[in-house]
Amino acid sequence: MERLVILGGGESGVGTAILGIKKGYDVFVSDFGKIKNHYKEVLVINGITWEEEQHSEELILNADVVMKSPGISDNSPIVKKIRDKKIPVISEIEFASKYTEAILIGITGSNGKTTTTMLTYHLLKKGGLNVGIGGNIGKSFAWQVAEDQFDCYVLELSSFQLDGMINFNPHIAIITNLSPDHLDRYDNLYQNYINSKFRITMNQSNDDYLIYDADDVEIKAWLSQNKVKAQLIPFSLTQELKEGTYIKNNKMEININHEELNFDTECIALEGKHNLKNAMAATSVAKLMKIRKATIRESLSNFQGVEHRLEKVLKIQNIQYINDSKATNVNATFFALDSMNSPTIWIVGGVDKGNDYAELLPLVNEKVKAIICLGLDNRKIIDAFGNIVDVMVEVSTMNDAVKMAQRIAEKGDSVLLSPACASFDLFENYEDRGRQFKQAVQNL
Repeated sequence: MERLVILGGGESGVGTAILGIKKGYDVFVSDFGKIKNHYKEVLVINGITWEEEQHSEELILNADVVMKSPGISDNSPIVKKIRDKKIPVISEIEFASKYTEAILIGITGSNGKTTTTMLTYHLLKKGGLNVGIGGNIGKSFAWQVAEDQFDCYVLELSSFQLDGMINFNPHIAIITNLSPDHLDRYDNLYQNYINSKFRITMNQSNDDYLIYDADDVEIKAWLSQNKVKAQLIPFSLTQELKEGTYIKNNKMEININHEELNFDTECIALEGKHNLKNAMAATSVAKLMKIRKATIRESLSNFQGVEHRLEKVLKIQNIQYINDSKATNVNATFFALDSMNSPTIWIVGGVDKGNDYAELLPLVNEKVKAIICLGLDNRKIIDAFGNIVDVMVEVSTMNDAVKMAQRIAEKGDSVLLSPACASFDLFENYEDRGRQFKQAVQNL
């Protein structure tokens, strides 16, 4: 019996354990932190052995294969020891994908991947397909492969998940865009991070498709220097494409596999240029999956967007409060500030991932009247913007941030939480940060 050791007892770890037991592995789950009670119950009910707050080497280094949760760094001592013993270290997606015959649609990119994943899922589901959604989102993919019978899966994939891929091969892959992110995990080399994203296409054949942003400098550079077997389906806001999807005269024009379609961009419920790109990527998938035009149009018009991504919370005394907690890097915050049409009080800060704030300077100059720093170490933010805005305040709780914003704001202003940073200094994760913001706004 092959021994499967799982590092991390969260959603992806427990999902992998369930599938591993079902496929006849000897399964052991090890978490260096605490495992949440509901996950412990699942492990116990299924007779899976586990440990928490430690990694027992004698129980780990006898593995045939190790599934590492994406949050665990390659540089952690236990992972180094596993690799020294030449034991394969894979991701949940890699493990689960070999146990399903379903069509796999993989979506990665620095920003927009959650919105694109959810919109793609919405389009396919409304089109009548038997479709699951997983990866970085919702229920673990492995858990679904163990218990559900979907014909296709839409998977949001982070670079960390892609790093653990060996044979994973999506029929359709999307790269939404590239901007520096998580460089702390890639030896501070942007190229390492870019190469990691392109692992999504490494096992694709010429029967598969790679959908990508043809306006993205880094994507174009990589594709010009590397061979890809998949059929290329670009999308663009700025150029007319012979093959692919583009915008012309307020219409989305789609030309894929010698079939043409077009839609008025008015019908797209999501606002902003970046969401036009997300819609083009998702619509390209829907076209490849043969969803009817009327269904695509209707689904684009009634899609509600993603929680914690430019989510309008409340308008109080004519001040709009917007939750963009999912903006965990500078590029995501760039999109948020770019979409603001009123004077903005910007709540920013958290765990810096090697951020360079220079690209935000023109937008901050034009749109931001006050900055509220919400992080344990705000030095870089203060250095970057201290001379540009009149008001700069440091706070240490979300309640204080929101109350301070209310004090500064005048009628017609917006208060935008768009941190450009990870959340782990003061919050559990970006969802916790976004929920605390919404709660604080509702308490005003």
